[in-house]
Amino acid sequence: MPQLRSSRTGWIGVVSIGAALLILPLAARAVLTAEALYSSRTIVTGTREENRPAGFANCIEDVLVKVSGDAHLLDDPRLDPIKADAGRLVTAIRYHDRMEGIPHHDEQGTRDRPYDLFVTFDKDGIDAALASLGLKPWTGPRPKIAVFLGIRTARGDYVLAFDGERGIDQRESLDAAATRRGLEEALPSQAQLDARKIDFDGLAEGPPADEDRAAREAGGDRALSGTLAWNDATLGWTIQWRFRDGGQTYAWGAKGVSFDVAFRKGFEGVETIVSGHGSPPA
Repeated sequence: MPQLRSSRTGWIGVVSIGAALLILPLAARAVLTAEALYSSRTIVTGTREENRPAGFANCIEDVLVKVSGDAHLLDDPRLDPIKADAGRLVTAIRYHDRMEGIPHHDEQGTRDRPYDLFVTFDKDGIDAALASLGLKPWTGPRPKIAVFLGIRTARGDYVLAFDGERGIDQRESLDAAATRRGLEEALPSQAQLDARKIDFDGLAEGPPADEDRAAREAGGDRALSGTLAWNDATLGWTIQWRFRDGGQTYAWGAKGVSFDVAFRKGFEGVETIVSGHGSPPA
């Protein structure tokens, strides 16, 4: 594998297996192309080669889930041998220094700094791995999900809006969770929420009225609704999600989680349902 080298942009580089080193810019947001579905990213410490196998294992699990649409694969023990040999299917990697712009301290160098490791896998190899599990790629249309999420904190309640004054961190996390699970998301505007009188209490009871139209108004195809509330007892968030498909309403959630996990669980449920793999994983 070619030697990686630093750049002033914070990139360590891209390694194409069997090809020359390339330096590419960091995209602000992954585009949901076929190529993106076979790529993922994780956080690693340093750029040493011995740190890569664990990163490859994390990434291949994400790719198998988003390519198949079946979130039941998460933590499935059948993935263990595939994850252990994930490096065999890697076609390219690239790093981004998460501390870009912060000088190295003493002899730290790149050894102890956190990096985003971006990994691309061979499409045919991933498809074959899914076939070995009795699965195949989800080739049907992937709906853009309009998210209606009520959030309750000690400072009061609000509903997440793309132009709202509150929830910047949640909006970024929601976007990252959707991309990680191979979906696109949309949020309503504050004006839409106000016009429809959508609030936390209403979302706690169920989806917004005429949810399909509400989803289209927000720029999506389907509506995912829920509530997120801080719980002092569990020192985490309690999430409740609802999604309607084929005349059936699915409900799932979790307690004591970060909002990053809460959002991933929402999209994991949606992709599992829409791709035809049954109810969301517990």
